[in-house]
Amino acid sequence: MTKHVNYKTQGVCSRAIEFDIEDGIVKNVNFIGGCKGNTQGVARLAEGMSAEELVKRLKGIQCRGDNSCPNQFALAIESAVEN
Repeated sequence: MTKHVNYKTQGVCSRAIEFDIEDGIVKNVNFIGGCKGNTQGVARLAEGMSAEELVKRLKGIQCRGDNSCPNQFALAIESAVEN
């Protein structure tokens, strides 16, 4: 089963993050807005990785205060998995 997620970010440069979770694996990651090179890099590295591993690696990364695009991605994944 594939779950498509469109997560509206808060407090960071990117406006949203779209991705799919299929059997616990994150796929088709796309950041809307933000620092293009950084968000493309995070998206490509995340492709094919487990949701659980991504949350462990990305949650808590700081850029602007206690937040960042990778941290928002981790929160989006957590929210998608919980719901």
